[in-house]
Amino acid sequence: MTTNSTPINPHRAVRWWLISVAALIALMVLVGGATRLTESGLSIVEWKPVTGSVPPLSEAQWTDAFEAYKKIPQYRELNAGMSLSEFKQIFWWEWSHRLLGRFIGVAYLLPFLFFLWRGGLAVELKRRLWLLFALGGLQGAVGWWMVASGLSERVEVSQYRLATHLVLALLIFAGIVWTVRRLTDRPQLAVAARLRITSAVLVIVTFVQIYFGALVAGLRAGRAYNTWPTIDGAFIPSAERLWFETPWWRNMFDNVLTVQFEHRMTAYLLFTLAVLHALDAVRSRSSSAVSGALWLLAAVSLQAVLGILTLLNQVPIDLALSHQAVAIVVLTLAVMQLERLASRRSAEMQPRAVPVGQPG
Repeated sequence: MTTNSTPINPHRAVRWWLISVAALIALMVLVGGATRLTESGLSIVEWKPVTGSVPPLSEAQWTDAFEAYKKIPQYRELNAGMSLSEFKQIFWWEWSHRLLGRFIGVAYLLPFLFFLWRGGLAVELKRRLWLLFALGGLQGAVGWWMVASGLSERVEVSQYRLATHLVLALLIFAGIVWTVRRLTDRPQLAVAARLRITSAVLVIVTFVQIYFGALVAGLRAGRAYNTWPTIDGAFIPSAERLWFETPWWRNMFDNVLTVQFEHRMTAYLLFTLAVLHALDAVRSRSSSAVSGALWLLAAVSLQAVLGILTLLNQVPIDLALSHQAVAIVVLTLAVMQLERLASRRSAEMQPRAVPVGQPG
């Protein structure tokens, strides 16, 4: 047994592992978006975490899967008369989405266990990684909770559950981005507290906008009111049209006009905040803060343009997925900017020295 006491810094490998997992989560979000846009999410009516990874392999198994789908309201009310070949098209989208989720779980857990066995991870880092793993397990349960909402009384999943599913996925994604950034030892930036506060607000508003976007998708609200900058004939629709449901707060989640309107207004707010943050960063004369703020503003601007084009063209799948992809970019840049400006504790996630050739 060697007695070499040279410390091993596992952070390079940990960073690449986490970056890979984040990329897989981003891909899964996009596959989930395609699954929603193609109305494929209810094609698998059972939750089999292990055996469900194997698709139907014989004609009899395909027939059984199709017959199970025929029993739910979506088939009876929207897809009656669908052929087996048409069913296979929507089945593969949902199966791919679920398989990718399983693969992400394995891609996270196995390297994590190896790093724990090898040692050298700081206590704070281990806590964050365990929390992310727990959230990943919760995400699987939330996914089935979402699907279950469309199997008995509805022809689609609940927009509330869809939004929860998406936001939780991107919360995990953001946590990984933050953790990767924290693994890089950098000096504290000397910037005004206001700049740090606005960077935090930008992350919060981005999540709110993503939530509203999921409600739009869940209600198919993007296929209505396909004009811009007006909506329902005005920049601000009449209160009678926005708030006719009771209690009033249900309009924010169930009224197609109100949901699309709040998504638009939040987009304007996000763009305005990004502009103000960039101007403030320029005044701070911190090159790192300026670069992050300008990249974020550019991404928010592109996202706004894609959102408008998606709306005007009544949500074609290519534009819709591009809009979703850039939303992930906006969130990534917003989290990176927040972390860049946030205070850093010394040795917050510094590795523990581990003798070469010995597990920790």
